Amino acid sequence: MVKVYTSSVIDAPADRVWALLRDFNGLPRWHPAIAESRIEQGQPADKVGCIRNFTLQDGGRIREQLLALSDYDYSVTYSILESPMGVENYIATLKLVPVTDGERCFAEWTAEFDCDPSRETELARQIGQGVFQGGFDALKQTLGHR
Repeated sequence: MVKVYTSSVIDAPADRVWALLRDFNGLPRWHPAIAESRIEQGQPADKVGCIRNFTLQDGGRIREQLLALSDYDYSVTYSILESPMGVENYIATLKLVPVTDGERCFAEWTAEFDCDPSRETELARQIGQGVFQGGFDALKQTLGHR
């Protein structure tokens, strides 16, 4: 099993960042790799069990299921149901922790998944740097200015 961990500090209060992240259908508003997204069967975007179906900028399609959402812990956990990446048993969590020294928050994004052993390093880098760090960088651009 491959494990990916990426963390960052965002210069915005956790409540403000969470307002964007808690919308399971809101990726196109802040992540540069996502072109469009919809929640299947018209379910609410914060209903555990809902499935988001989104298109990447390169045309790839991914389906993910919301497994947990906690406003108290500022965390969202989801699984990948279908993806062109070649991952299986993929579970990820995106979590925020308020930083009490200033209006900032600590963000961490983790994932565990199985894949072909020959692709472990490539996929860990693609997910950790491309998807997770790319998302953090976009959040900093979007919210980091007070």
